[in-house]
Amino acid sequence: MTTLYGYFRSSAAYRVRIALNLKNLAYDQAPINLVKGEQRDDAFLAHNPQGLVPMLMTDNGIRLTQSLAICEYLDERYPEPALLPSELEERARVRALAQVVACEIHPLDNLRVLKYLVNELGVEDDAKQTWYRHWIHQGFSALESMLSREAGSGDFCHGDAPTLADICLVPQVFNAERFECDLSAYPRIRRITENARALDAFRLAAPGEQPDAS
Repeated sequence: MTTLYGYFRSSAAYRVRIALNLKNLAYDQAPINLVKGEQRDDAFLAHNPQGLVPMLMTDNGIRLTQSLAICEYLDERYPEPALLPSELEERARVRALAQVVACEIHPLDNLRVLKYLVNELGVEDDAKQTWYRHWIHQGFSALESMLSREAGSGDFCHGDAPTLADICLVPQVFNAERFECDLSAYPRIRRITENARALDAFRLAAPGEQPDAS
């Protein structure tokens, strides 16, 4: 059985749950509590030296890390439904949209960065919130423009079916909502997120639906 090592509020693990659900793949979950520091336990580091989630143990015993790499692995191994378009230029666009979230927003706003700001640099909570919201708004402003300008008429980030871009977007919106970011300036992002959340694959991947949710 495929096993996903993750944490219910990890947006990177959330992405992989969505991809597994879209592919209609059965999997077990092995929760790793990031708040308690279980990602730094020797037993987990033996599997993933980075000490990060998600990690996917495939049904043939292969360990995979990094959420976008896992999603593309799943897309190549289980081609339907496709997470990337068939046309070269369209695939590049979807990857770019996904990477705005995964490579530009998320690395600055993830848990270990926020904990470092507070615990190591002594940043007050209000300043931490300002930091978080700054990077959300900078990233979402660019993303909103990209989504509205390029193929902006579909129900999702690229056309009328979810892709890797939506897999990245929805978890980041969840986190932005959790930090009480004002998303009123991003109607396209909000509409795409609403459309995605109506699908079981996204709904069942949500943090509150996970076995380790508290």
